[in-house]
Amino acid sequence: MSASATLAAKLPRAKGFSLPRALFLVRRAAFPLAILAVWQAAASFGFTSPQTMPAPSLIVSSFWNLIVTGQLWPNLLTSLTRVIVGLTAGVTVGTALGLAAGLSRLGEDMIDPSVQMARTLPHLALIPLMILWFGIGETPKLVIIALGASFPIYLNLYSAIRGADRKLLEAGAVLGLSRAETIWNVVLPAALPGFLVGLRQALGIAWISLVVAEQINADSGIGYLVMNARDFLQTDVIFDGLLVYAALGLLTDRLVRSLEIHLLAWRPALLDRVGVLG
Repeated sequence: MSASATLAAKLPRAKGFSLPRALFLVRRAAFPLAILAVWQAAASFGFTSPQTMPAPSLIVSSFWNLIVTGQLWPNLLTSLTRVIVGLTAGVTVGTALGLAAGLSRLGEDMIDPSVQMARTLPHLALIPLMILWFGIGETPKLVIIALGASFPIYLNLYSAIRGADRKLLEAGAVLGLSRAETIWNVVLPAALPGFLVGLRQALGIAWISLVVAEQINADSGIGYLVMNARDFLQTDVIFDGLLVYAALGLLTDRLVRSLEIHLLAWRPALLDRVGVLG
């Protein structure tokens, strides 16, 4: 087993439960819990209206009702499927364009100006055009998600490739590496941190895009639940939908950060963050 693999295997133990870790979690949870307590108190004493700002207890109760009645899971699965498909397409396109522009001067000249112009357009404002092109089915929803996710992947990967350490490139030349070997063994590993940052940004944009995309004639999904709740003035269900979006965004971001810990275990800054360096 290599040294990096051995170190990666030890990282979870470095983050194991301990009193400092428990205090850290308490600090992280204290402010949100305080907000919830004030919110609940304000609702209990009648300072807020259930139609505009329902109490957290009412939101939890309606969320449980969505689970018990079976309304949540099919719509949650639909939303997850849309994000996975759209994000996969966006990451694929963004990665291909980033590699082409980052690794080739010709690719940069042909691709980068067009991408830089396209990314300045608010992609959510293109929804009417997407409806004209693709109708009101699933396609425009997936295209909007893919379009939003592709730009951060491209920008971060392109920047990371062009920012590869020149000393590493010179070392590869001294070792007699070919261009392909230099790209595979030096440039791409050096660009991996930037790609992962882009992936985290792409995930956030994908969830934001989904919220808007599911307003397009949707008959399922979390957005569909929210739209129905709006029509029937069920503010508590609207909050449930927003909390589901937020929780899914946080969960997927944590998954990428866990992936980052294992793939980038060799980075000193990361080792220091997880406590390996003391």
